[in-house]
Amino acid sequence: MKISKRLAPLFEEGLIDEVIGQLMSGKEATVFVVRSGESTRCAKVYKDAKQRSFRQATSYRDGRKVKNSRQARAMEKGTRYGRQMQEASWQNAEVDALFRLANAGVRVPQPYICTDGVLLMELVVDEAGDVAPRLNDVDLTEARALELHALLLNQVVRMLCAGVIHGDLSEYNILLAADGPVIIDLPQAVDAAGNNEAASMLKRDVDNLAAYFGRFAPQILTASYGAEIWALFEAGLLHVDTELTGRIEVDARPVDLDGVLQELEATRLEEDARVRRQRELSAGR
Repeated sequence: MKISKRLAPLFEEGLIDEVIGQLMSGKEATVFVVRSGESTRCAKVYKDAKQRSFRQATSYRDGRKVKNSRQARAMEKGTRYGRQMQEASWQNAEVDALFRLANAGVRVPQPYICTDGVLLMELVVDEAGDVAPRLNDVDLTEARALELHALLLNQVVRMLCAGVIHGDLSEYNILLAADGPVIIDLPQAVDAAGNNEAASMLKRDVDNLAAYFGRFAPQILTASYGAEIWALFEAGLLHVDTELTGRIEVDARPVDLDGVLQELEATRLEEDARVRRQRELSAGR
């Protein structure tokens, strides 16, 4: 088994004592099962940008704030230092989201520390104490699919109430632990209020859940949970215990086209008047 060199500092600092094995290698990281004292945990070793196959980083970075102005300028210009800062921001986004969501009661792995490009966190296990399977590896009955779908919709709502959208949620990044589903893989998590594509990302996450669970419970496919959740969020009516119906009222009233045109014309005339006044003031100086 090839062990990443990035794990060396964690050995030196006493954060891990043994690498038990490689758990998986994905598009953004390689995950190892490690021993830390008496505890078994997992270490997520992030891949460099050149190695990652995740190609939509720009839309996910929208809305992320960088307090240091020098770092922000370097990231905008794409300098070497800027790329290093983008990597750090990409990695820190996951640990920040994990802490934020764990504190909000969302079912995510408990993070411990992120250092030198490695995130050390809780190992999610099943009833036998083995590594929990991914949702896509589990056979479901219709009743179980409906139950898990409802549980995960509540987790999506809890995340949104905490101001976070997963951004890449599917059956491949949900683990089925002994006590229920656990959501993983959050480096692309976005700020619900600050990202211009937040609504579409939220709806895509919900649609992905529907597409998967709809294989076992087709009635899920006729619901509109994504649109309902976002509409409630925008209206300030979404809470962690909100009962969802999967339905959303569509305003079928005809558009008052004449009224819209009148408003546009009034706005145009106001702007023309403002420009004229500005010119008159400038000419009188």
